[in-house]
Amino acid sequence: MKFTLSWLKDHLQTDADATTVADAMTRAGLEVEAVHDPVAALRPFTAARIVQAARHPQADRLQVCQVETVDGMKEIVCGAPNARAGLVTIYAPIGAFVPGLGLTLIEKPVRGVVSNGMLCSAAELLLADESDGILELGDEVAVGTAAADVFGVEPVIDFEVTPNRPDWLGVAGIARDLAAAGLGALTTPEITPVPGRFANPVTVQLDAPEMCPVFAGRVIRGVRNGPSPEWLRRRLTAVGLRSINRLVDVTNLISYDRARPLHVYDLNRLVGDRIVVRGGQTAAGTGEPEPLVALDGKTYPLGAGHCVIADAGGARPIGLGGVMGGESTGCDETTTDVFVESAWFAPLTTAQTGRDLTLSSDAQYRFARGVDPASVVPGLELATRLILDLCGGEASEITVAGTAPADPAAFAFDPARVAALTGLAVSEDRIAQILTALGFAVARGTPWTVTPPSWRRDVEGPADLVEEVARIVGYDALPSTPLPDLGAPSRGVLNPAQARVRTARRAMAALGWAEAVTWSFLKRSTADLFGGGSGRLVVENPIAADLECMRPSALPNLIQAAARNAARGHPDVALFEIGPVYPGDGPTDQRTVLAGVLSDRAARHWSGRGEDSLFAVKGDLMAVLDRMGAPVGSLQLAQGQNRDWWHPGRSARLQLGPKTVVAEFGQLHPRVLKALDADGPLYGFEVVLDALPAPRGGKTKSRGAADLATLMPLTRDFAFVVDAATPAGDLARAVTGADKALIAETRVFDLYRGPGVPDGQVSVALEVVIQPREATLTEPEIEALSARIVAAAGKLGARLRS
Repeated sequence: MKFTLSWLKDHLQTDADATTVADAMTRAGLEVEAVHDPVAALRPFTAARIVQAARHPQADRLQVCQVETVDGMKEIVCGAPNARAGLVTIYAPIGAFVPGLGLTLIEKPVRGVVSNGMLCSAAELLLADESDGILELGDEVAVGTAAADVFGVEPVIDFEVTPNRPDWLGVAGIARDLAAAGLGALTTPEITPVPGRFANPVTVQLDAPEMCPVFAGRVIRGVRNGPSPEWLRRRLTAVGLRSINRLVDVTNLISYDRARPLHVYDLNRLVGDRIVVRGGQTAAGTGEPEPLVALDGKTYPLGAGHCVIADAGGARPIGLGGVMGGESTGCDETTTDVFVESAWFAPLTTAQTGRDLTLSSDAQYRFARGVDPASVVPGLELATRLILDLCGGEASEITVAGTAPADPAAFAFDPARVAALTGLAVSEDRIAQILTALGFAVARGTPWTVTPPSWRRDVEGPADLVEEVARIVGYDALPSTPLPDLGAPSRGVLNPAQARVRTARRAMAALGWAEAVTWSFLKRSTADLFGGGSGRLVVENPIAADLECMRPSALPNLIQAAARNAARGHPDVALFEIGPVYPGDGPTDQRTVLAGVLSDRAARHWSGRGEDSLFAVKGDLMAVLDRMGAPVGSLQLAQGQNRDWWHPGRSARLQLGPKTVVAEFGQLHPRVLKALDADGPLYGFEVVLDALPAPRGGKTKSRGAADLATLMPLTRDFAFVVDAATPAGDLARAVTGADKALIAETRVFDLYRGPGVPDGQVSVALEVVIQPREATLTEPEIEALSARIVAAAGKLGARLRS
């Protein structure tokens, strides 16, 4: 919302400048965004008269002008084609900053002749987008007249209107609040009714009172339309509006002056003598929504939820109620008779119409927030007076159809609530004065009875009145009282599940994974890829059309995040997320998971790919489970049972028995990656944190003191021939269990199939790390330990390879 200082002073008697007004608005709760002061920018520029203009001795297109300026006679070099003796124009002295050029003038020769200033065009002063020459002013403009006075420019205040204050969308409403704040006296002119000279020939029929409860209109005949007077054009241009003609400019002026949108129809272009207000319909014979060619030249399909203004007995749409009129009944220079509309359109209907049709206008912006219902007839009277003054003609009687919404209800108010809620010491007389100045009707008693004005439907109770008093007194007057010292606050205590999540987050970060926070929603087709199916949980009112399902898994969002990183030049990522998933068919089936996705596209290196990413993911997964206190030693690894978004030959699950699946990990299926537009291979895992057994004693596993051995470890290698179906991990665990006190770790470092190994079997090479604790092991002790290792492996059918 923008307004000029002089416009405000039409409603407020004050000597305040723009800066003071902006400060007062801020203190009163209005959010001022900027104060544009063209007067300051034009301060160095004044009117000057060219006395003589001669051709430049060294340039055919330049002239050397002798100019009478406020600083005396000046010689100025000018290249404008219209520079001539006797012309009154605008002069810029040396040192002036020219806003259109973005430079400060300095004294310098132009083709050998020193120019002592500059003669300016409208574009160079940012008064026009482009110019063909320097400004040409009337002969009546005296030399030395300030450019700001010549062009009538003045400061413009731009502020943001909160949705609950539609009355601020008119300058009169701003003046009312500033007057209540003590900046001046409210002088908004009273609206004098214009008596009708003849009966209104146009009737109004309300077929959709829920969309438009009240509709008023009158005919004005014998008008003379044309360009608006200079004062009106300047006022509209200053706030960013384009002057069109007198009739249209009057409606725009009242919209910004009184927050009362209006519309003017060319009476001779109406079909019939009846205006019908209805909902949108389908076009006859086509079944498609009826079209409307609006004043912006675009065609809009009108639905049943849109308020339509129609003529021809209601058959032809001529406007969208509260949004925009139709091209068919627009006014131009040939218009002689008009029908002026002043109505109240339902805010929800108007707002939804704008969203449906992606159509916004000044009227739609105001009606969507709520225009004062009591301004229907006064706004029409004001428009009538201005049209008669500017265009002439005579007005009919006013026709009013329907009933305006009721005024806000009165309620009880205790003025002591001001001090109780804000701490401000404000007298009862001052409270009553503030509320009365803001338009509230105050009946003092025990308690008070306060009735909000028709334009303040946001005020519903005593707390709202306290807020009104506080903002007018000034929020800077609120007392600053420190809170009492209650000592150090107690530290929060995490429950075991929360502590486990924190541990997992820290462990993943320590392993080099980056945490991602993604939506808990995804597209329905994506949910189907990850087990959504018929049991997917669909959101009734999604925040976006492609986020209509709750996610059954955290993996798809991580896959898409990895794909976006790759598309932006970062293909080597490791992302994890801890959050809820919804794998079932109801909101109660919610689980907390830890999921991760690893991209296997690191930069190429001469040494090869290194460790397979599948086993890197498995290693990190086991490390995180161990840090969370999961029983890693008891987990069973099962292959071939993962769900179908995993690669069938390169994935597995970790479980505590067949019914308790703790995690799934492996390579993601190429079919899924293709559907999500992600390049593979990608590896991932998903841990169901709710499936992990609670740690013993109710506490998560802590590191404890470091158990560092004082003796050097030693290693022994074993090669066992075992049935190919036996998991190598099972063999490694069996070897470790041969002597848990001495064997620190068992690692698989080679698998061999070929000559020397029977068909259906495989040679598994293990490196066993032996860590003595109390004394260095002797050779017999090492041999005895080796025998126990061979015996433990033999229980799985393994034998030493000869």
